[in-house]
Amino acid sequence: MTVKLYYFHDPMCSWCWGFAPSWSKLKQHLSGTVEIEYVLGGLAPDNQELMPKEMQQTIEGYWRKIEQLLGTRFNYNFWSECQPRRSTYPACRAVIAAQEQGRNDDMITAIQEAYYLRAMNPSDVATLIQLATELNLNVPRFKESIASERIESELQRQIQLYRTLSARGFPSLVLSVDNQRYPVRIDYQQADNMYSKIKSYLGG
Repeated sequence: MTVKLYYFHDPMCSWCWGFAPSWSKLKQHLSGTVEIEYVLGGLAPDNQELMPKEMQQTIEGYWRKIEQLLGTRFNYNFWSECQPRRSTYPACRAVIAAQEQGRNDDMITAIQEAYYLRAMNPSDVATLIQLATELNLNVPRFKESIASERIESELQRQIQLYRTLSARGFPSLVLSVDNQRYPVRIDYQQADNMYSKIKSYLGG
């Protein structure tokens, strides 16, 4: 039996940040039993324009809703200390570049904490290089990678996979069992519910 769990995400997705604790617990449950593949869906393409004020207020509203529902921490100083842009592709490329060095999980966490707790802007490549430095990555290699055509091609491949598998937003989970695909409903608070559903698809 061939089994794989696809996790569709974006490192600058606020709901993915809210899902992080539950996702961590689910991964622990599945450790050594189910292969997990991260797929970047590409929330927002490259954009150098300042995010319109109305959009800033809308996204800040999402943060407050997640905080109220899940108790997730946010640093709202981001909106006054940074110049927000609707651009997550640089952060997505950073995750792939870190994956080349075996540190994609660490980079995802670093981006989320920088964005949501440290009021830093992961839309800026300079921020991503700083995070790579803090993670003790090979920074010259990281700089080369994040600007390379191969990283861009891999990002586009993952975005296409997200579309092909018909995942619904971020975060999403799709379980593949012998090429049969089953959506797994996201549970932001109870990892056990997702684990039970996955076990049921596996016949146990």
